[in-house]
Amino acid sequence: MEISNYMHNEHRRCDDAFAKAEQAAGSGDFSEAFKHFEDFMIDTLKHFDKEEEILFPAFEEATGSSEGPTQVMRYEHNQVRGLLEQLKDAIDKQDKERFFSVADTLMVLLQQHNMKEEQMLYAMCDRVLGPKAKEIVEEMNSH
Repeated sequence: MEISNYMHNEHRRCDDAFAKAEQAAGSGDFSEAFKHFEDFMIDTLKHFDKEEEILFPAFEEATGSSEGPTQVMRYEHNQVRGLLEQLKDAIDKQDKERFFSVADTLMVLLQQHNMKEEQMLYAMCDRVLGPKAKEIVEEMNSH
């Protein structure tokens, strides 16, 4: 449960920042929206880095495979990165309609992505990595 709990908490922190960005954009305060969006983007990209540089390689080494769930997660991370750029552009242009169009797409993708990670991949990581899980969480925490 070490990895599951740690990563679940990171997902919630990112979700909270995104909700604040949406709220600010909805009220037309794009300066505030950018501030919260920037927090969300930084936290999300750091989270992806922790997974791609620490967690996924440890899982792949333990299972002997880089195919399967980690490959799918990396693909989805790249989709999210593209949507983040589109959101930033919409905020820069103060385009509320475009912002919410992209935000809706991003939220659906992230909800599905996070559900797969939280309900499957992180539990697999906890199980497969066993006693190393605590050490991996400490490494991700200091990353």
